[in-house]
Amino acid sequence: MEKQDQIISFIKEEQILDEETLQTIIEQQQKTGQSLINIIKKEHLLNEGELVRIVASANKIEFVNLSPEMVEPMVAHLLSSETANKYNVIPIRKEDNHLLVAMSSPLNLFVRDQVEMKTGYSVIPIAATPNAIRQAINYHFNVKNVTQQAIVSMRLQQEANKKTKGTGDGFLENMLIEAEKAKIASAPITKLVSSIIDGAIDSQASDIHIEPQEPDMRIRYRIDGILHDTIKIPSSAQLEVISRIKLKSEMDISERRAPQDGHMTVERNGKDYDLRVSSLPALGGEKIVIRILDKNVERWSLDSIVNSPEDNKKFKDLATNPYGMILLTGPTGSGKTTTLYSMLQMLNTPERNIVTVEDPIEYRLEGITQLQIKPIAGITFASALRSIVRQDPDIILVGEIRDTETAEIAISAALTGHLVLSTLHTNDAAGAISRLINLGIPPFLVASALLGTVAQRLMRVSCTKCKETYQASEEELKYLSVDESYHDRQIELSRGTGCNSCYQTGYHGRKSIYEIISISREINKLIIEQPGDEAIKQQALKEGMRTLYQNAINEVINGSTTSEELLRVVDVRLH
Repeated sequence: MEKQDQIISFIKEEQILDEETLQTIIEQQQKTGQSLINIIKKEHLLNEGELVRIVASANKIEFVNLSPEMVEPMVAHLLSSETANKYNVIPIRKEDNHLLVAMSSPLNLFVRDQVEMKTGYSVIPIAATPNAIRQAINYHFNVKNVTQQAIVSMRLQQEANKKTKGTGDGFLENMLIEAEKAKIASAPITKLVSSIIDGAIDSQASDIHIEPQEPDMRIRYRIDGILHDTIKIPSSAQLEVISRIKLKSEMDISERRAPQDGHMTVERNGKDYDLRVSSLPALGGEKIVIRILDKNVERWSLDSIVNSPEDNKKFKDLATNPYGMILLTGPTGSGKTTTLYSMLQMLNTPERNIVTVEDPIEYRLEGITQLQIKPIAGITFASALRSIVRQDPDIILVGEIRDTETAEIAISAALTGHLVLSTLHTNDAAGAISRLINLGIPPFLVASALLGTVAQRLMRVSCTKCKETYQASEEELKYLSVDESYHDRQIELSRGTGCNSCYQTGYHGRKSIYEIISISREINKLIIEQPGDEAIKQQALKEGMRTLYQNAINEVINGSTTSEELLRVVDVRLH
């Protein structure tokens, strides 16, 4: 009863609720026996922050208007970012053996126990609003701030190391100093490398580029296919950072003149990630590129990857053929492998034997035999494919057709009862047909084996958090090939203005667009007659094919992406 009176007094003093509403709540509490807090929550009378203040007052817990500056950086990192985010708590400062922790649920004994177990300190809860705690967590665990702290630590240690030089006059003392220096220097370097990797994962980057530059080493993340500058690291730390990455990736840290490949696994926010590491000797030092692969990624679904109902149906029609060849074309990084994997997942049933030959194997697919090519060991696409056809496969995925020998074996497999999926590097779907012929495959064999060709691109999607509409300009109307009849009315497009959710780019995520040619009887005849790519394309258009350009325009008009992205992805000069 005393606690209820304290809550009522606090609400009156702070004038949080008007007298009439408060009286109604008191009457309801007396009738039902529920606590005042539960009634207030149920009726949604107060926001989270006001509720926290009331709870804190009733339980004689200190409430603070938390700001990031109130949190001591070293104390904050007594908890991991995962724990801080999971429970929405952040340590503020230490007092003897006690740790003052900002909590949005200060009465939660389980969370207190978890913090005490992880830090070894006795917890004193401090109440703060959930939003204020989230802002403090974002600030103190932000990759740039963590990295800057590590860089400052390194520079301070470098200064300290300079001052210690020459102060000892014994060999043993010098050895001890050097050992201590190495021990100290390892901590900020380890923290720095971890923060670079964690920041990339949190940004949903696909790659990290670590590049030797003067005066500072540059770190860039590839997010949604575009490289973004993130942080710069003093060149004095370059060797240590690269050595740390190579060490974690089981690469030879003493070899700096030859390219190397390595691999490491990290855990972040409860997920495991595979990191493929590549080093390349360059002017000024070694460049490192790290490819990030989510091991726990949800299994690919054709329905989620191919959003267009028309394109989705075409893919399924092609993939349900018992034998023949399906080719995907497009530049590196256009999502071809992901689309092929989604097709394999759809076809992956117990009664089918599916074998792939890849370079490299991007993801492990359960129930499918995957083979990595190794030219040094004599395992090429052609030699592997020759062995695979003797393994009684139903479906074969060839990572890429690069030469005549691979093309011949793949075509032969497609003609002898196997479904073959592969990729080529051409600009459009029709170009894949002429590319096979240019590799030396007779046109009649291409016509007999081919089921369809698909050109693919990835377009960045406008950020939904900061997207706004605007009137299309005359220049944009030209690019979008809008009919003249549209000029009498204004066309609304949309674009992201840039926010924290999209790292100020205006885009968040990507989606695929396709150009699909299904080999009909008419197109089959054209392939044998060899009239050229344009004739095949025109026939496909007559049969209902939509070009990459047309599909990209559709995405712009419906507000999914921008006209700038259309110009980046599709060559409008060809249309």
